[in-house]
Amino acid sequence: MSTNDVTRPSLVGSALAVGRGVRSLWLLALLLVVWEVAARLAGSLFIPPVSQIFVAFVDTWLSSSPTSLFLSEQFRTDVLPSLVRLGLGYGTAATVGICAGILIGVWRPAGAFFNPLIRLGMSVPVTALLPIAIVVFGITSGMNVFLIGLGCLWPILINTYDGVRGLDRTAVTAAKSLRLTRRRYFLQVLLPGASPAIFAGLRISIGIALVLMVVSELYAATAGLGFYIVNQQRLFRFPELWSAIVLLALLGILFNAVFALVERLLLSWHRNVRPDGAERH
Repeated sequence: MSTNDVTRPSLVGSALAVGRGVRSLWLLALLLVVWEVAARLAGSLFIPPVSQIFVAFVDTWLSSSPTSLFLSEQFRTDVLPSLVRLGLGYGTAATVGICAGILIGVWRPAGAFFNPLIRLGMSVPVTALLPIAIVVFGITSGMNVFLIGLGCLWPILINTYDGVRGLDRTAVTAAKSLRLTRRRYFLQVLLPGASPAIFAGLRISIGIALVLMVVSELYAATAGLGFYIVNQQRLFRFPELWSAIVLLALLGILFNAVFALVERLLLSWHRNVRPDGAERH
């Protein structure tokens, strides 16, 4: 087999991948063109053309210095505090939610006892607790972290609980017949069996965390993306305001892409996360 025979399939595959990427982006490109034309014709102060938003994005969030990773001072001032709050709130919710979900999933009396409380907690919009959180924590990062953590907790906890309760009965029965130790049962049966549901809860919570991060900073923060958006609105600097919204969208896409990659690496054995849906043997 010649070298050309080997490289030709890879080139064809790359060309097909590029073609799929172009086909998936044409609608977005069309919408941006329509936005640009409509905004220039309307001349609205509040909805600037895409080109102005792009210029504001580059000027506000990027720099030409490699030593700062091409990120501007404004990025470090407003985006990094937001990401720290998001990380603390999300990390706390993931830790508490997974541990508590496994506990009440394994221990049936605890699950029956706490189930009404969990359903009640899920029914209360976390944003309704914002005034109380401000009174209790003040205008501090602790208030933002509390709201993010509380909002992310319920989906992670419920999905973990459902994952543990929905373990394959055949695997559980086989583990009991083999008399596995608790440690081996946890590591080889319970955790792998429940992990798809756990990852589903973690993934849902990423979007919730981003929303609560911005909402809490809109009303009570001295730095952060939400605080920046409110400030630009008060100053009537709408290209800069829209640039922050674009940055939020890009962060959401980035987080989801990273999470999907981690999920695919850790759950490659699970056929539902494989592109072809085939089960690995």
